[in-house]
Amino acid sequence: MSSDGEEAGMNGDGDRARWERLAPGVARRRLPGWDATVGAIAGETGVLVVDTGSTLREGAEIRREVTELFGRRPTHIVLTHPHFDHVLGTAAFAGCEVYGSVGLAGLLERERDELHGSAVRQGVDADAAAEAVDFLVLPHHPVTGELAVDLGDRRVLLADLGPAHSSHDLVVLVPGAPASGEPPVVFCGDLVEESGEPQAGRDALPGRWPAALDRLLDLGGEDARYVPGHGAVVDAAFVRRQRAELAARFGVA
Repeated sequence: MSSDGEEAGMNGDGDRARWERLAPGVARRRLPGWDATVGAIAGETGVLVVDTGSTLREGAEIRREVTELFGRRPTHIVLTHPHFDHVLGTAAFAGCEVYGSVGLAGLLERERDELHGSAVRQGVDADAAAEAVDFLVLPHHPVTGELAVDLGDRRVLLADLGPAHSSHDLVVLVPGAPASGEPPVVFCGDLVEESGEPQAGRDALPGRWPAALDRLLDLGGEDARYVPGHGAVVDAAFVRRQRAELAARFGVA
C-alpha cells in the first residue's frame, strides 16, 4: 500500500474530504439522503468497498472517489444486507468480486420489484431505481459463518451475523495493529445505527437482533471502532446500550 497516496487522499480537499480516515488504509463516507455509510479498505493487492449506495450514479461516484483515495480501483465489494441504499450501486463496480451473506443473491434476484419499490418510496427517482435494479450485480461469493479476504498485506474478516436487522446481515472486521496502537474497525451495516432509532422492517428478525450484537461485540472487542450503517462511529459501550434498548423494545433477553 502506498502510504503517500493514502495520506494525500485522506487529507485532500474536494471530493476526497468527504472520506473519514478510521485507520491506515481504512476510510468511510456518509452518503447524503439517508446518511448511509460506505467503507473502503486498501491493501497491497486489493481495495475492498463496503456497500455501494442507492443508485448507479452514486456507485460510480464512490468508485471514482475510492480510486482517488488509494490510487487503485476497487477489487472487492461486500454487501452488508439487502436494502436498496446499500446495494443498488453495485453494477458501477465492473470487475469486482462481490461478497454477501449466503442466500443474499437469491433474495435480491427474487425481490427486484420490492427493491425498486422501496427505493422509490424513499425518494429515489423511479428511472434511476429501475436502471439500478435492471443492472444489479448479485454476490459471487456467499459467506457462511466467517470468511477471510486477502488484500495482500492485510486480511479482512467477513462474518455472517444475521438474520437480525434484515434476513442477511454481514459485517466486516479490519483487524487492529497492536504494535502501533491502532484498534480494530468493524463495519456493522444496519445492525448498529447512530443517527436514528434502529429500523426493523418486514424482513427483520427482532428476536435474534440482540444476540447478533453480542456476537458483534465478541468479534470486535472492547477497543474496536464500530461503524454503523447510518451515523457517527461509535464504541463498544454504545453497541451494548443499543443492544439493551433493542432487547427491551422487542421483549427478548
